[in-house]
Order: sequence, then structure tokens, then C-alpha cells
Amino acid sequence: MFNWLKKLMANTEPKEVTVEAVATGERARNSKGHYVKDNASTPNVNEAYVDGKTPKRKPRKVAAKKKPVAKKAPAKAKAKAKRKTTTKK
Repeated sequence: MFNWLKKLMANTEPKEVTVEAVATGERARNSKGHYVKDNASTPNVNEAYVDGKTPKRKPRKVAAKKKPVAKKAPAKAKAKAKRKTTTKK
């Protein structure tokens, strides 16, 4: 069996997660259905969320850099160059 597969199978033990430890991210609403803002006077509790905890932010994806495109000479310049070299007889 492959070593990487053994390591993968060995680390599959179920982790115990308490419901209180994980923030759900569900926003609190008032009777009209509008979002409730956080009260700044209570620093330990976030009233903007139902469970009182702010969820952790997800990391942003970094945009891939675009390769520079080589510029082509305009077609008109090539045509003018050809006209200059030919002469009428």
C-alpha cells in the first residue's frame, strides 16, 4: 500500500466539535426583517449574529497574473513601406 494513503487513512479519526465553538454565520434580524447591527458597548457579544459570534473570514484567492501580449505592427504602416520602395516607370 502507498505510504501517502496509509497516512491519509491513519488521520481519519472523527474530531469532536462542540456546537457552541463554531460560529454559524446566520445574521440576526429584527421584527421587520432588517439586519440588526452590533452594539459597540458590549465587546464580548456580537448582536449582529444569532449565536453572538462572528464567523471567521475565508481566505481570498489570488488572481493569476496575465502574460503581456506582443504588439503587432499596424497593417497600414506595412502598406506604406511597400509603396515607398516601388517606383513608377
